[in-house]
Amino acid sequence: MKDRTLLMIPGPVEFEPDVLQAFGASTNSHVAPGFIEIFGKALQKMREVWLCPSGQPFIMAGSGTLAMDVAGANLIEPGDKALVISTGYFGDRYSDLLQRYGAEVKCLSASVGDIVSPEEIENELKTNNYKLLTFTHVDTSSAVLVDPVPIGKLGKKYGVITVLDGVCSVAGEEIRQEEWGIDVVLTASQKAIGVPPGLALLMVSDNVINNWNRRSPVRNYYADWNNWLPVMKAYEEGKPSYFGTPPVNHICALYTSLCHILDEGMQKRFERHKKTGLAVRKAIRAIGLEQLPANMDISANTLTAPYYPDGITGQKLITEIQKAGVIVAGGLHPENRDKYFRIGHMGSVNKADILATIGAIETGLKKCGYNFETGIGVSTIQDIL
Repeated sequence: MKDRTLLMIPGPVEFEPDVLQAFGASTNSHVAPGFIEIFGKALQKMREVWLCPSGQPFIMAGSGTLAMDVAGANLIEPGDKALVISTGYFGDRYSDLLQRYGAEVKCLSASVGDIVSPEEIENELKTNNYKLLTFTHVDTSSAVLVDPVPIGKLGKKYGVITVLDGVCSVAGEEIRQEEWGIDVVLTASQKAIGVPPGLALLMVSDNVINNWNRRSPVRNYYADWNNWLPVMKAYEEGKPSYFGTPPVNHICALYTSLCHILDEGMQKRFERHKKTGLAVRKAIRAIGLEQLPANMDISANTLTAPYYPDGITGQKLITEIQKAGVIVAGGLHPENRDKYFRIGHMGSVNKADILATIGAIETGLKKCGYNFETGIGVSTIQDIL
C-alpha cells in the first residue's frame, strides 16, 4: 500500500523505484570511468527513443524551458523570421522567448482547444521567408495534440528549420523524428521520460548540426552549442570533458529510465499511452464532463483536461480528489485557467493508477454534490484497459 497520495499531474510524474534508487545513490565524479560510460550510453539510447539514429543528443542541467531556450538561442539571430504555432500557454511562451533573441516573430494562435491547420501554416510560409518554425506537440496547458507529420513536410518543402516542443510528449506520444523530418525535438526529464525534474534534453538533426553557421556569437553563454557539442561527443567516445559540471545523479537516473523505455519498445509504449489516453477521456465523458480539446482527434494521450461541472469550484473539487488519494492539477491556459483541471497519465503509469485516479475523481465529484452514475468512470476504464 502506498503511504502517500498518487501524483497524477502532467509532470512531475510517478517514477520507477530503480530510477529513484539511481537518483539517490552516492554521487560519483563526473569524470569517473563508470559515469563516463553511463553518460555515453544515455546519449546513444536517446537516439533510439527519439527514433533519430543520425541526430545529435544534448543532455543539460535545466528544465524544459531551458531546452526551449537552447534551441532558440542557437538557431535565432537578430532579424531572423520565426513562425510560432501556438495551441496554448507554451506556444505563446516560445513567441516571447524568440523575440528576446531578436527574432521577428509571427504567431499563429489556435482558438482555445483547437489547432492551427496545415493549410494555414502553409499559407503563412508562402508569404514570408522564415528561418524557424516552432510548434508544441502537446501543450500542457490545453491537452491539445498537434500532428507533427504535415509540419515536418512543410518545413522541408519551404526550407524552414522545424522545432518540436515535446516536453509533454517525448516517450509518450508517437514521434519518429528522422522519418518525419523534424529538425529539433526537445523535452524535459520529469514527464514521459520518467526522471525527476532537472534535465533539459534535445535531439538535433544532422542537417542542422552540419549546416549551423552564424553571423554572430550565441547570445546565451550557457546554452551555446559551441560549448556543449565537444562535451557530448567526448562522453559518447568514452572520454572526460568539461564545460559545466553535469548533473551526475540525474544522468544515472536518465540512463536507467531510458533502459526501461527501450525494454518496453517504442511502438508498444506509443500504443500503451494511446490506449490509456483513450480510456481516461472516455471515462471522463461517461461521468458527464466536457473536455478542453475540441474533439478526440486532437486530444493528447499524455494528459486529459476536463472542465469543472457547473456550480463546482476547482479549489473544492481538487481538494476533495486529493483527500481521496490522488493529486491532479488545476488549469493553466490564460483564457480559462479557472474552468478546468488536468490529469497526467504518462511514463510508467499503469492500470491501477488510472483506476485509482478515476475513482478519486468520482469520489471528489460526489463530495461536491455532482450527480452522475456512481462507478461509470471506473467501469469504463475496466472495459478499455
